[in-house]
Amino acid sequence: MKSLSALKVLVVEDEALVSMLVEDMLSDLGCTVVGPAAEIEEALRLAGSADIDAALLDVNLGGRPIFPVADALKARGVPFAFASGYGEAGLSESHRGALVLQKPFRETDLRRVLETLAAQTALR
Repeated sequence: MKSLSALKVLVVEDEALVSMLVEDMLSDLGCTVVGPAAEIEEALRLAGSADIDAALLDVNLGGRPIFPVADALKARGVPFAFASGYGEAGLSESHRGALVLQKPFRETDLRRVLETLAAQTALR
């Protein structure tokens, strides 16, 4: 399993304060932040081509669902988790059962999710 300090994590979040908080938490955990992306188009570009190990996706990006980005990551075999205040209820039918980080979250919650994602990157 990759250690968290080697993990390159794409952050997709449209709320600037939340994004900065997540970036700080990731940095504290030793991860490398990719992005952050605050718009779907930028997130899709990064999801399709960036050197990333995992991604943390805000479910609702400027009123638009994040699911096309999740699908692009899935096609590349990049594990991801959704960040949502609605929990799994905020996911589309085809994305139910995906890893969800319930907002608001603490660094310990983020660490747990990242450890799961890191284990999935080891299987790629």
